Amino acid sequence: MSHLRHIGVITGAALLLLTATACSAGKTTLGTLSFRAHDSPIEVTYTNTPVQGCHKIGLLRGAAHVENNSHTDVILYRTPMCQKTEEAAGIYVPQSTSNVTAPHTLPWRSFTVVH
Repeated sequence: MSHLRHIGVITGAALLLLTATACSAGKTTLGTLSFRAHDSPIEVTYTNTPVQGCHKIGLLRGAAHVENNSHTDVILYRTPMCQKTEEAAGIYVPQSTSNVTAPHTLPWRSFTVVH
C-alpha cells in the first residue's frame, strides 16, 4: 500500500508542476495597447499580448503616442529589440495611462510587459 501511495504522490507532484508551467507560459495582457506614429491617423492595437518577451511595434516609422488600456504596465524602448542604451533608456507606462514622445526625439520601436 505504501508503494502505491508513493507513486500517487510523485504523479500528483508531476501533474502540479506541469500545470503551473503551462499556465505561466500562456499569460497575456488583458485589454489593449494602441500605438500611433507622430501626425499619423494609422493606429496599431495589440490585444492579448504575451507577457513574456520583447514585442516589436508594427509601425514603419515607430510610435510617438501610446495608449495603455490594459491591466498591465509596459516598458517602451527606442530600439527594435528592447535594448536600453545611454541615449535611450526604457520608458515606463503604467496601466490605464498614455504617453507621447517629446518633439524631435526617437520613436518607440518595441515594448515589454511588466509582470
